[in-house]
Amino acid sequence: MRMRNLLIAAGLAVAGAALWWRRNPSACPYGQRFWVEAPHPIITRDRLREVLDPAPGERVLEVGPGTGYYTLDVAAWVQPEGSVDILDLQQEMLDHTMRRAEERGVASVTPTRADATTMPYGDGTFDAAYLVAVLGEIPDQDAALRELARVLKPGGRVVVGEIMGDPHYVGLKRMRLRAAGAGLSFERRSGSPLGFFARFSKPASPTA
Repeated sequence: MRMRNLLIAAGLAVAGAALWWRRNPSACPYGQRFWVEAPHPIITRDRLREVLDPAPGERVLEVGPGTGYYTLDVAAWVQPEGSVDILDLQQEMLDHTMRRAEERGVASVTPTRADATTMPYGDGTFDAAYLVAVLGEIPDQDAALRELARVLKPGGRVVVGEIMGDPHYVGLKRMRLRAAGAGLSFERRSGSPLGFFARFSKPASPTA
């Protein structure tokens, strides 16, 4: 009976912590990086590649790279001459990813420490962008999506990945509404509500 009560109490504590974290969005601390280093079921690297459709020579932005779970693969997909910019609030995450890039001899990754709602890039800088299990960690999701739309080239695309169980999980319906408000058009989803990638696009410049 005592063990059962302890398990119930532990479960309630975990649920309470998850609820608090959901109501108070923030980035996953570097000290808890095991969450971002664990295998990503459903939202796999292969599925990201299929949805993002990166091409050689493109410049791609990753918001919230964690410790580089997707970064180095994306950097390889845009070679030769392509590059990946990674943006994160935490210098520790950027440093960790850059160490991994150096170990693998990848020189086409550029780190920037900044807030996703005020990105230090010019308008129309990137061919594509992606963020995985990150959107819900940003207190002002609307501002982040507007910034993503701003830094994309006309016709560029952004892919958002989500997985059930993440305290900051963002469902597709809400995501589509926010993206539409930022001027991004929904194209398709790959996966299920348990885990998915959603692809959006920025309208191409009108023909003169």
